Amino acid sequence: MTKPLDDVTVIEIDSWMAAPSAGAILSDLGARVIKIEPLTGDPMRNMSRKPKNQSDLLTEYDFQFDVDNRGKESLLLDITSEQGRKIVYELCENAQVFMCNLLLKRQEKYGFDAASLREVNAKLVHATLTGYGTTGPEAWRPGYDVTAFFGRSGLYDAMREGAEGMVPMARPAQGDHTTGLALVSAILAALRQTERTGHGQAVETSLYETAVWTQASDYAVTAVDNAPLRKRARNEQLSPTSNRYPCGDGNWIVFNMPEPFWWPRFCDALGKPEWNEDNRFVEARDRYRNMEVLVPMIDEVLSTKSRNEWGRIMDEKGIIWGPVMGVHEVSVDEQAIAINLFPEIVLKDQEKYHTVRMPMQFHDCDVMPSSAAPEMGEHTARVLSDLGYTEEELKNLIEKKIVG
Repeated sequence: MTKPLDDVTVIEIDSWMAAPSAGAILSDLGARVIKIEPLTGDPMRNMSRKPKNQSDLLTEYDFQFDVDNRGKESLLLDITSEQGRKIVYELCENAQVFMCNLLLKRQEKYGFDAASLREVNAKLVHATLTGYGTTGPEAWRPGYDVTAFFGRSGLYDAMREGAEGMVPMARPAQGDHTTGLALVSAILAALRQTERTGHGQAVETSLYETAVWTQASDYAVTAVDNAPLRKRARNEQLSPTSNRYPCGDGNWIVFNMPEPFWWPRFCDALGKPEWNEDNRFVEARDRYRNMEVLVPMIDEVLSTKSRNEWGRIMDEKGIIWGPVMGVHEVSVDEQAIAINLFPEIVLKDQEKYHTVRMPMQFHDCDVMPSSAAPEMGEHTARVLSDLGYTEEELKNLIEKKIVG
């Protein structure tokens, strides 16, 4: 079956999670993605926790590395050597995309910047993902998602519980994967432009700018008045119908219903129709002024039933609600299963495991993940053979520690 990018070859020099996640999506879309790793491998390999209660094969498998590198080919290569750089140039001659997370100064040092590679292939799409961008006073600064995406962008501060609340901590790679999607979008648009003009294009994104885009609703105003955000605790929210509450089983439930239309229906769902006539809560402004009283009252009511019990009631009453689910619950959630959010991959023809698909589907072609991540250097011989290297030349490169 034809895939959208099955005529595209991507040369990828990157590590960790952000840029590799973009390569995984391009691979799912059909591209041949050749991942160039140092002789010691991507440092992300074997960094994650191993799964519990699985077979010996699956217990030892590196699933976090897999999700960002599935379907790729691995070439171990010393890009600091002259011969190593020559091999990169040879690969780029017939590729459509070169993608990296190297800082610009390192790209220029090794000759992997857009201008240099365009001399090798004038139609090449050159894509860069960095922490803070390739220009400006901090283009030199390395960035991870917790620092550049969540910290520097204002996201951590905006998510505090109240003005003095503790700074939250993101889960691994949330910012990385969001930025990876931005890079994929830029690459796809650049491929389209190259197709139309015959000239290659350089595109880039960063953790910092992608994070700011995710907060565009806040920045649309803040960029104008430069005023700090108000971080509201639960008892300081604008509306009781757009808030989160604990249920009787310790699980939480969240509502998002703009005032003033939902208050009577919300009272009915809680079994408290009399609140709708209470002078403290009749108007939206009254409810806002009395949130410190109202939130504990709602907490008390919701503490009488479990999250699932309240969910059924909310559905019957037509309330807009959502469960605050644990990650372990989502992986077996009925809705996730129905939309095949966790498809299966076969590992070495022995075991099947579930992975996470990209957040897009095609109705007329299969873009689900098709194969596991490569082992270190698994495809070195194949890739060099495709370039015309003989077995003797490959052996010589291995002895000189140029490839692995």
